[in-house]
Amino acid sequence: MYKNFFILFFTIFSIAFLPSNSYGQRKTKEQNEAPLKTEPKLVVGIIVDQMRYDYITRFWNHYGDGGFKRLVSEGFNCKNNHYNYAPTSTGPGHASVYTGTTPAVHGIIGNNWYDKIAEEDVYCAGDSKYNSVGTTSEAGQMSPHRMTVTTITDELRLHTQMRGKTIAVALKDRGAVLPGGHTANAAYWFSHGAWVTSSFYMDKLPSWVEKFNSDKSFDTYKRPWKTLKNSNDYVESGLDYNTYEGLFKGEKSPVLPHDLPKLWDENGKYEMLKATPFGNSMTADFAIAALEAEQLGADAITDFLAVSFSSTDYVGHKFGVNSKEVQDTYLRLDVDLERLFKELDRKVGKGEYTVFLTADHAAIDVPAYLKDQRIPADYVAWDAMKADFSQFLEFNYGTTDIVKDFSNDQYFLDYKIIKNLDLSVQEVQEAIAKEVLTYKGIDRTYTAYQMWQNDYTHGIPYILQNGYNQKRSGDVLVVLSPGTISYPKTGSTHGSPQIYDTHVPLLFYGAGIKQGSTVERTEIDDIAPTIASLLGIAFPSGTTGSPIAEVLE
Repeated sequence: MYKNFFILFFTIFSIAFLPSNSYGQRKTKEQNEAPLKTEPKLVVGIIVDQMRYDYITRFWNHYGDGGFKRLVSEGFNCKNNHYNYAPTSTGPGHASVYTGTTPAVHGIIGNNWYDKIAEEDVYCAGDSKYNSVGTTSEAGQMSPHRMTVTTITDELRLHTQMRGKTIAVALKDRGAVLPGGHTANAAYWFSHGAWVTSSFYMDKLPSWVEKFNSDKSFDTYKRPWKTLKNSNDYVESGLDYNTYEGLFKGEKSPVLPHDLPKLWDENGKYEMLKATPFGNSMTADFAIAALEAEQLGADAITDFLAVSFSSTDYVGHKFGVNSKEVQDTYLRLDVDLERLFKELDRKVGKGEYTVFLTADHAAIDVPAYLKDQRIPADYVAWDAMKADFSQFLEFNYGTTDIVKDFSNDQYFLDYKIIKNLDLSVQEVQEAIAKEVLTYKGIDRTYTAYQMWQNDYTHGIPYILQNGYNQKRSGDVLVVLSPGTISYPKTGSTHGSPQIYDTHVPLLFYGAGIKQGSTVERTEIDDIAPTIASLLGIAFPSGTTGSPIAEVLE
């Protein structure tokens, strides 16, 4: 009886006096106080066109403390971040970052592609239903209408009852139109000496943009392109004089400095600036002006500023990833990022905004250079294959018209002709895939039937399937051998499912972001749901990625 009394007394004492969490019945104080969401005044999305991940590590010792180093040291670095689809190009890249999904869902299957319904080539952002604003050219006839799902910027606008602003800025139209989504207040891009837009957004440029254009502050960049630092210190890059780099028109050698004033007229005047680091500086200037004029981050309702730095892509294409021009462009971009972050600190407040920085694709080193280093690499010329391929089609089908088009490394077939010949679409796909596989420079081929019937989970077929849109993609998909491209023998390019095109940086910084890093694999469609989780808003409507839990506080 005494024992029973002691048990009863201890039980009553425990309930009355011991902490409730001793029994696991309640969450800790810290758990109870965990924020439901983070409400930064501004989200800044930054895409650096054609940025490889190793540009962070390769040029690290040259960067200042306020740009890339600030993001890495004070933010979160996803070191193993990849595109999980192909083609790895600008339009699909920008769409995927902001929609949280891949071309299989959002429909932007290339910069340009063959529309098999309309039977014509289309541009990812082109829309003749709208007029140019700020220019008399067709440069403003754009809209996001080919993107079939919402973006993180759309969802933020919907969540705030359209009170939160979205402004998108890039030299390239597609670099602004697609991130801005379907509901952006404005998207601006640069064309022949002016920042322009589309009547999809507005009928007239705001007065601040008109003033910015009339002031022509970008005229200050019409100057020789000299290296930011002593070029002899750029030991992370190849020799300045080599045969792997392209030339501006009028140049005899691809060597810094490049005399822009002398080359101005012959290279499109203001358009020339896009292929120099000054194009990024112009973009930063305009983004900072938009931050001020549009009062982004000025109140408690979260706004979104989408900025794409396009010049890195133009420079990479012309000079190649191992060039001193590319290195100098990134060192100057680092300075521009520091300028932008200082303005964000001043106008929005440090700790009051959230940033992510990534790229729309990476790039391959110049194959001619790789070959000279005895690394497997080569070039493929589709035109050289054309005679053999035409002979194959004539012999087997009596006509070459059975193939309607070749776009983004995909063959599109004419189903009417196949039906008239009493053939099976699947058999024709397989026959063409087997034939093309015999050609030099082709690593593998897949058919649309395979894309439909299988559920790939890793490797090249997984990447192709994520880029395969049933309504828009072709019948036979071709993958070039690793290190092989279809491109001139100077400069770098991209677009493949190979790892040198998929591995890009992903950095988070600011409100709601942990400090740290991970080498676990993350994928490009994880960005939008991560930001949505941070903000506590709906995921974009086509989301296939997952929030990166390690990033969020």
